[in-house]
Amino acid sequence: MTALALVGAAGAASAGPTLDAIKQRGTLVCGVHTGLVGFSAPDKTGKYAGLDVDYCKALAAAILGSPDKVKYVPLTAQQRFTALQSGEVDLLSRNTTWNSKRDTTMGSVFAGVWFYDGQAFVINSKKNPKVKKLADLNKASVCVETGTTTERNMADYARAHKLTFKPVVFEGQEATEKAFQSGRCDAYTTDASGIAAMLVNLPSKADYAVLPEIISKEPLGPMLRRNDQEFFSIARWMIFALQQAEESDVTQANVAKMKGESKDPVVQRLLGSTGEVGKGLGLDADWAVRAIQAVGNYGESYDRNIKPLGLQRGPNNLWNKGGLMYPVPMD
Repeated sequence: MTALALVGAAGAASAGPTLDAIKQRGTLVCGVHTGLVGFSAPDKTGKYAGLDVDYCKALAAAILGSPDKVKYVPLTAQQRFTALQSGEVDLLSRNTTWNSKRDTTMGSVFAGVWFYDGQAFVINSKKNPKVKKLADLNKASVCVETGTTTERNMADYARAHKLTFKPVVFEGQEATEKAFQSGRCDAYTTDASGIAAMLVNLPSKADYAVLPEIISKEPLGPMLRRNDQEFFSIARWMIFALQQAEESDVTQANVAKMKGESKDPVVQRLLGSTGEVGKGLGLDADWAVRAIQAVGNYGESYDRNIKPLGLQRGPNNLWNKGGLMYPVPMD
């Protein structure tokens, strides 16, 4: 009887501080990039758009009932962790690499991997026609953004391969890109997706070449404070829900119909026709339906935001299509 009473008390407990704050203010405060095309950047109308923005919209739809109930806070790489730790934002959905230090020593936790990336290098091939691989950049200057894993990765790679790179450090992606484009450095290094986002808007794109080496693993994902298990669970299962929607062919266009007509038990649990996934998360049964209606499944979001950058799905494809995206079963 005592055990049952404790279970009942736990079930009736309020949400954690972050989720409570979100519900009380009626807005999700999402830390995003200051302007990374494909991930989080203002569109022509000034509204934020991108893969990371879609994740925020999906969360707001699930928790607050509308994808529009999001406040976007643009943050540089230097600002992002302080903003999260201080409570200025509820989470970071800002191409942030999941690593042990950030997951164990900063009072934070990652919900999962939203995008698999890796660090690459780009050069102006007109100015450096003989550079074909990283070894050809020995003793070259390299533009790099401070406050990122990129600096350390470059130093580690140089040491391991007995190369010398001369880092030229800038704060903010835009400043780093402009310095490289103006000729301040022989090369520029960042995530491959960041390079693709820079090149897609350059009229002189043909003047640049991305070197073949990828020197790091960059699993990017939503970063939260380690103070709210319920919010963490919602954030984690949102990733799986949108991946499962793609695997089960549930789309933005057909989700309402699938909710009422699908006989697939996996789809029924995902969309709340059966099971208690929503209840377990402290949400209603239609939480995933609203998220999918807001942004589509993971593949739809990828095609809308990342495909125009010219990046192939690769590891960001579903597990049954050769990728690493493997949604955990909903029971």
